[in-house]
Amino acid sequence: MPALAQPFFEIAPYLIVFALGALIPSGRSKLERSTVGIVAALAFLFVRGMWPDASAPLSDLGAEWPHLLTAIVFLPMIGGAALLFLPRQAPAFLQRFTLVVMAADFVLSLSLLGISWTRGWHFQYIADWIPSLGIRYHVAADGLSLWMILLSTFTMPIAALVSFGSIKKRIKDLCFALLMLQGAMIGAFVSLDLFLFFVFWELMLLPMLVLIGVYGGVDRIKAAYKFFLYTMVGSMMMLAAILYLVWTHRELAGFWTFDYLALSKVVLPEQAAWLCFAGFSLAFLIKVPVFPFHTWLPDAHVQAPTGGSVILAAVLLKLGTYGYIRFCMGMFGGPAGTAGAFLASIVIVLGIIYGALVAWKQDDVKRLVAYSSVAHMGFVMLGIFAATPAGLAGAMLQMINHGISTGALFLLVGVIYDRRHTRMVQEFGGLAKVMPVYATLFIIVTMSSIGVPGTNGFVGEFMVIMGTFLSEYLRPFYHLQAILASLGVILAAVYMLGVVQKMFFGPLSNDKNKHLSDINVREVMAISPLIAMIFVIGFFPNVFLEPMQETVEATLDRYREQRVEFTEQEGGAVARLTSRRGGPLEVGYPEDPNAPKVAAAKPGAPADEGAAAAPAAEEEARPARPRPSDAGAPEMPAGHPAIAPRERPARPDAAGGPTGAAPQRPPARPPARPAPAQPGPAPGTPQGSRPSAAGEAK
Repeated sequence: MPALAQPFFEIAPYLIVFALGALIPSGRSKLERSTVGIVAALAFLFVRGMWPDASAPLSDLGAEWPHLLTAIVFLPMIGGAALLFLPRQAPAFLQRFTLVVMAADFVLSLSLLGISWTRGWHFQYIADWIPSLGIRYHVAADGLSLWMILLSTFTMPIAALVSFGSIKKRIKDLCFALLMLQGAMIGAFVSLDLFLFFVFWELMLLPMLVLIGVYGGVDRIKAAYKFFLYTMVGSMMMLAAILYLVWTHRELAGFWTFDYLALSKVVLPEQAAWLCFAGFSLAFLIKVPVFPFHTWLPDAHVQAPTGGSVILAAVLLKLGTYGYIRFCMGMFGGPAGTAGAFLASIVIVLGIIYGALVAWKQDDVKRLVAYSSVAHMGFVMLGIFAATPAGLAGAMLQMINHGISTGALFLLVGVIYDRRHTRMVQEFGGLAKVMPVYATLFIIVTMSSIGVPGTNGFVGEFMVIMGTFLSEYLRPFYHLQAILASLGVILAAVYMLGVVQKMFFGPLSNDKNKHLSDINVREVMAISPLIAMIFVIGFFPNVFLEPMQETVEATLDRYREQRVEFTEQEGGAVARLTSRRGGPLEVGYPEDPNAPKVAAAKPGAPADEGAAAAPAAEEEARPARPRPSDAGAPEMPAGHPAIAPRERPARPDAAGGPTGAAPQRPPARPPARPAPAQPGPAPGTPQGSRPSAAGEAK
């Protein structure tokens, strides 16, 4: 190809896509058509850049900027703090400032797509925060949090743009709440220290409370209190479980830490494990929400402003599913696996089917969409409980799909509410005659919501149902559960197509609807990115599935190991720590801060031996357990924090006796007299197994 022609052929595809997008809404303004064309060109650029077969750089942890996640989290927060010093009397400037900060955060978050998402933590940054309590500022991302970060930075500017069109009072307070909410939500998605996670978890509660309680509808105070009380009850239960885990780790390892990597190594006794799992899962199931904790959601959606409903559906509910995958499956795989079949039945019968039936009987279109959200989030939880590669990957993809489709539905409901100030279905009819573009967009989003092939909803729901049908954890009713979940798809088509028929077709009988204006430029700018993503995910799902593949495999591997450890516990077992395996998933593991002091107290002890003495003694004090192979993990250099401490002999205590672990090397001097002969192993005892505690006492 000639050198002069190459730039043309590089740019030509984007120009063609831009032209096609600009021609779709014929008869509209040039700005509106240009907006659609730009969105179409950017969607094509995204697909081309993320195509799995395209050449991508290998992930190099050393080349990743460690402060990227910190910048993404705190850029909107710093913008919110700067907003406080701007004049309240300039609402247009405040709105533009907020949109610029959110757009900059979105552009910054796109840097996450510039690497290959291999197994392990990326863009990790660790700094001591409160060393005396083992609290660190520890942030990192994997294939799960990647898409949650991008979903947050993608939908928040859209929600803000929608809010600025319908809210005309207290603009400064609104902008501050939106910016703080964005930073808090992203912070919760990247925190690997449980204290830091809890801070962000509670911090995002306050801005959402303001959005509902200040800018909501007639019953906004009741809805805000209901949202606050439900969330706080779950948060207190989770906090109690966190503190118990931290205290148990302190008793076992000898030092305080709130780090997820260390606390996930704690194996609790059966009763304590169930109680801690209940504390965590209650907080996350309320946030999803799952029956019977769902009653706060319809009221919050109906009373919240349009922007608040978009945020609630697109991002805030995903914190519940994210938290269940990260913490319940990551730390309590045993109880989570045992309860999975029962919880799956709950979300199918009382989530998917019940939510669809209740949505079918609603006369308020916004309340209908709210109950449909309960049903669609049931599919996400079903894929998580199935715990199969297809089910978990489908659940993670459906988290993105739900945020786009349901967020778009709430946006479109807000469009008609701004014109008619009513959401009752019987007030409409024949709207397609006066609002053809609005009707077309509503039908496209409806097709996405019910899972028509070619849209994003089809891929996620199909993977979840297939994963449920193959799940060994949901036996013996996994086939029946998959069939009932498929019934939920049919019911979704019934109530969504029913409301479309009542609102947009038939005679235009209501005189108030005859002079309604069609969707405007600002609303097109807000909805067009969501419409583009519906088709991008529908036609190119592997663009989103490929980066999360390693995270899905690592999550399920850890989940299976914890289930085995939990089921093999004997009655009356005490808490213990599992051995460290090393590898990329343990990069950033907290070390005992007292180890250097121990090394300094021992005269003549090398610094590296003293630093590893305390963890080594803890390793030897526990019964040896077979370590599963980690052949898939890359080899780490010597001294890397992912390498587990070397096994060393136990130090004698003050009385000269052993600490409970057999020595790994012979003593410095031979014994004065020969030791008595030890009895041979009992039949069936594996070669090389260590004697029991009773045998050592003898």
